Amino acid sequence: MALYFFFGVFNKYNFKIFAFTFLFVFARWFFLILSLQTIRCVSYTVAMKTNAMRILDSLGLEYEVLEYPISDETNEDIALYSARVLGLAPEVVFKTIIMENSAREHFVFCLPAGFSISLKKARSVTGSAEIDLMKTDKLLALTGYVRGGVSPLGMKRHFPTFVCDLAQLEEYVYVSGGLRGVSLKIKPLDLAAACDAVFSDFVQ
Repeated sequence: MALYFFFGVFNKYNFKIFAFTFLFVFARWFFLILSLQTIRCVSYTVAMKTNAMRILDSLGLEYEVLEYPISDETNEDIALYSARVLGLAPEVVFKTIIMENSAREHFVFCLPAGFSISLKKARSVTGSAEIDLMKTDKLLALTGYVRGGVSPLGMKRHFPTFVCDLAQLEEYVYVSGGLRGVSLKIKPLDLAAACDAVFSDFVQ
């Protein structure tokens, strides 16, 4: 009876020690793997620096890179899609639209997802007689960017740029980082400074 009691107590405490050791080792491995994943994500982002990011770096402006999954089959408005996937309010996610006037001059407009450009206001702020959206098949040749990855920063050449004045109501806004699936979180004033842009009312 005493022997049975001895082994019963031993097994009970031995099991507790084993369970504690197992949980401790598992926790260490879990946090190690988690840290490696974090390092891998940071390295991936740094390795994929775009012209937009390099410009902000050169100006010493702070920004944050956010990545989200996207495929070539994604047909919905990219700004609204990224807002939904990233869990952001559409008002802070800005899309970049290129417009062309009758003199074949080009202008860059940054506006919140869900809003559209008023052609009347666009004619007024650009001093154009006529102006319209540029055809998407010209995007790559003109800007160096593809649809869904057009950033107001880092185009092949600089165009007159207008940022919707609603941006000034936000602490941060989000614009494309120059690649599909990459957004940049930045202060509105820093964005305007980096783009040499002016705040203007051109939405409807």
